[in-house]
Amino acid sequence: MQPVPYLFFHGTCEEAFLFYASVFGTAPQFMRVKGSPMETHLPPEAANGIMHAHLDIGSGAINGSDDLSPTPGPAMAGCNVMISLPDVDTARAHFDRLSDGGEVRMPFEPQFWTPGFGAFTDRFGIRWMVSTDAEG
Repeated sequence: MQPVPYLFFHGTCEEAFLFYASVFGTAPQFMRVKGSPMETHLPPEAANGIMHAHLDIGSGAINGSDDLSPTPGPAMAGCNVMISLPDVDTARAHFDRLSDGGEVRMPFEPQFWTPGFGAFTDRFGIRWMVSTDAEG
């Protein structure tokens, strides 16, 4: 069994997953509200929403959805998506691409446990931590 983070977006799930797919070089899968049994239970403006998205990332994955409830919940704040990459250059490149347009909370720098680590909130409101597997 492997845990899979499930991310919620306020109408930007498709845009976010297409962006993440371009960073990680994989193809997202989408299930839309339109044409599903959920369509009759939601307002018409929700028809183009993403009911479920999936993206493989290395040996893991992330799932996501547009928050389709009548009163969307708050942005995620107590969780981060953590990725660890094989070397500093690769980790820095992913950090730079994913954090573009977002808010860097901790710049990507050497730390006592690793030669590279950083944290940010991306432009979609998702919090990330990027590290390297390489020893310092």
